[in-house]
Amino acid sequence: MRPVAKIATGFVLVFGAFRFNGFDLLLDPVGWNLCVSGLFRLERSVDDPFGRARLAAVAMVCTSLVATIVSIADSSRTLSTSSLGEVIGIANTAGTLITVWLITDAIIRRIRPQGAISPVALLDVLRWLVVGLGVLGALVQHGYADLGLFALVAWFAAIVALIIVLYRSAHLPYLS
Repeated sequence: MRPVAKIATGFVLVFGAFRFNGFDLLLDPVGWNLCVSGLFRLERSVDDPFGRARLAAVAMVCTSLVATIVSIADSSRTLSTSSLGEVIGIANTAGTLITVWLITDAIIRRIRPQGAISPVALLDVLRWLVVGLGVLGALVQHGYADLGLFALVAWFAAIVALIIVLYRSAHLPYLS
């Protein structure tokens, strides 16, 4: 599988949810591990943007693993009701948004010198939408705003569009 396709598949696992008895069968740590694997193959040097994105994805493997363990251990309450779950949930959300930004930024930086203006512009808009609407969604989740269903639907559409663009970009020779 091509590196960017691995990253897109990782995003599917991270942002997708297939729940059985309240447990998400699409394990986020597996999705982040796919992202780490794809980013490692794209990394050219230590200070490469893909290296920074890979470090963030490794941190997300750990954070999402802790969130999964706390979720299983505290199955009597939802993750957001316990104080530990609250802190882990905030770290997981913030880390996810930062990591998506860094991954998308690294891909944009690799595509931009090749003169492909259209995919760069589309990825730039999508990363702003995903992160911006993700922050709004986090505020809604914690009771700081009431945006209704619109923000959730728009955020989901932005995630789906980002994943589709990543899959379509996977065949580009400079992303292989």
